[in-house]
Amino acid sequence: MSIQKMAYFCLGWVCLGLGILGVFLPLLPTTPFILVAAFGFSKSSERFHAWLLEHKVFGQLVRDWQERGAIRTQAKVIATVSIVLMLSLSFYLVSPPMAVTLVILLSVVAVMSFIWTRPSH
Repeated sequence: MSIQKMAYFCLGWVCLGLGILGVFLPLLPTTPFILVAAFGFSKSSERFHAWLLEHKVFGQLVRDWQERGAIRTQAKVIATVSIVLMLSLSFYLVSPPMAVTLVILLSVVAVMSFIWTRPSH
């Protein structure tokens, strides 16, 4: 295996691990890490790429993105609710300076715009 393929393979496993952690940790996103893992495996290992595409939990998510650039409506709603709840809780517990609050809110608006402008299915 070449160094480049080894790097993609490691990227795939690291991102898969982070994506799985994101299922349980509310501030860590799952979807982007799983998609990057699929990219890493597609460049390094047909076997693990196929495994991820057929995975019971993550397979449909990856196939939707690879085939149509789509994010299912249910995933959009879950992402939106999670982000709003976590952001609200964070702002309730910690009052950051106004400049930091504005940067965070602009970032959230950018992320939500990206999510909601993708096709749904």
